[in-house]
Amino acid sequence: AFTIKPWTKGMDGRDAGWLAGFFDGEGYLCSYKDGRNGKAHLGVGQNKGSTWDYCLKLLNKYSFNFHQYRTKHKLQTLRFKGKWEAMKFLSLTKPIRLFPKQHRLWEGANLSTKTNPPATVESVRFVGLQKVYAVRTSTKTLIADGFLSHNSTLRPRGDIIRKLHSQSSGPVSFMEIYDAICRCTASSGHRRGAQTGVMRIDHPDIEEFIRAKQPRQIAEPILKKLQECPPDTPEWLGWYAALQAIYKLTGFNMSVAVTDKFMQAVIEDKPFTLRFGGKAYRKIQAKTLWDTIMRSAWDWAEPGVIFIDTINKMNNLWYCENIIAVNPCGEQPLPAYGACLLGSFNLVKYLVKPLGYSKHIFDWDLFQEDIPHVIRAMDNVIDATTYPLYEQEKMAKSTRRMGIGVTGLANAIEAMGPLYGSPEFIAMQEEILNALANGCYKASALLAKEKGAFPQFNSEKYLQGKFIITLPEAIRNLIKEHGIRNSHLLSIAPTGTISMCADNVSSGIEPVFALKQRRKVILSHSEVEMCFDDYAFRNLDVAGKTIEQVTIDEHLNVLACATKYVDSSVSKTCNVLNGTPWKEFKELYIKAWQLGCKGLTTYQIGGKRAGIIKAEEPNSSCRLDINTGRKECD
Repeated sequence: AFTIKPWTKGMDGRDAGWLAGFFDGEGYLCSYKDGRNGKAHLGVGQNKGSTWDYCLKLLNKYSFNFHQYRTKHKLQTLRFKGKWEAMKFLSLTKPIRLFPKQHRLWEGANLSTKTNPPATVESVRFVGLQKVYAVRTSTKTLIADGFLSHNSTLRPRGDIIRKLHSQSSGPVSFMEIYDAICRCTASSGHRRGAQTGVMRIDHPDIEEFIRAKQPRQIAEPILKKLQECPPDTPEWLGWYAALQAIYKLTGFNMSVAVTDKFMQAVIEDKPFTLRFGGKAYRKIQAKTLWDTIMRSAWDWAEPGVIFIDTINKMNNLWYCENIIAVNPCGEQPLPAYGACLLGSFNLVKYLVKPLGYSKHIFDWDLFQEDIPHVIRAMDNVIDATTYPLYEQEKMAKSTRRMGIGVTGLANAIEAMGPLYGSPEFIAMQEEILNALANGCYKASALLAKEKGAFPQFNSEKYLQGKFIITLPEAIRNLIKEHGIRNSHLLSIAPTGTISMCADNVSSGIEPVFALKQRRKVILSHSEVEMCFDDYAFRNLDVAGKTIEQVTIDEHLNVLACATKYVDSSVSKTCNVLNGTPWKEFKELYIKAWQLGCKGLTTYQIGGKRAGIIKAEEPNSSCRLDINTGRKECD
């Protein structure tokens, strides 16, 4: 932490923070007595490169008195001349004391030794109403003006924190803090905050993480009461509220980042090692851990499964970033400080029914004509957005990532004849998504010709991406010639709210939930449950396949088809009937991994977790006021 204000030398807080973080990891202080004069110097060694060049630039900018030597070697070295110059700079990062009679500095001022790992500055952030700056390095976090530094690594529960001589409380305990903040944020508006918690499958706390949202001992009696009470009565609503109150981490969606190595161990029934920080903690049977995940998914619809190695292998920016997590619904694998920019084509708007035709047809010309306008509009959003953090803005503008997808897929294709999940449906889905992918990449390449490629674009490496090589040769040549404006372009979101706003079309690539359905709607004065007709059922005279009629293989085929034409990811829930054999349910996840899906979420209709949407009797149009328990019907 800074012990004097870095701006007393006229330094910008960001510059001072960068230098503080750099010297904290790389610097050393020498103090010795020579005759009558005490001498000290602060030195640093660093390989040639942009980091070294930036260090010299800042030191010259603020007129520090230093000497550079060994300039012919790859390892560059410099020293600050004189005791006071060394102290002046060192006081930015460490408390120091001078002993004039002994001509030496306080021994605690040592910055680094050969055993310390090198530190590089990852970010510097303004964090207060006054001039207070936080500096995050690769080894720890420094916070200015007297706040203690802390290590942000989420160690396993019970792990020894050597500096404090205490034990870590584990990642799940930290999630509870963020969960409370998220719920407080939700209370000030009409839409709750959303977070996702992702833990690697090899983390030593993985079993605690999987069970974190399962209040089994308390919930079981309440679930029994709910089953005994008539639905939607005041008594039922009271027990339902009690059930919601005992849930932990309600502001989180939970997902496990599963590796290829683990999946192979499951298939081969081999032991699997849990590790953290390069240290092996214990071995478990992979199948046992997998069954724990499967049982939780069957009962509670969580955790979701993310195939993290598949995500990184298929990432267009494989050469400059590593993905470790996804956004709350899973359709956007993102790096640190990444942001979602999502948009969806409403496919029912491209249906036409020529005179004399019994079925609708798709207007391909209009669809292709709209794509470039949407690309340009969404690209403009990146520049128009106000970002909460500087790091978010930097990440968004260096990659210009976006996620364009579709909604109303089931309504649109079923209006053209094929039933959801059938081979004919998959063929039409493939044709639509292929046209969308090619149109988006072509439009982004032409936009790059006009405005320039995204800053992290590397033509040779980008064109080697596993998704990019699936594009037609003509589009790849266009990218090679002009670059591309946006690193990622495609993503299929769940679109639950926007599909309802679009006259209740089928959401994303999901099947129709029910021809008539009830769902909660948060209004300014209350939370009510309202009834909606399916768009195709009401406007197109099409009774589409509902979730109770779609098999899990049909769900999976739709997901695998979409994954093939999406560079980010796909959010889709595979609804599972409660009569589905346990073995068949578990094999669904194995098949998804083998088909190259980037993740999978299931919802077992007879499980212990209440659904958001409910089927309504076709002849009823009702609303339920949650506050009063009164059911109002038209």
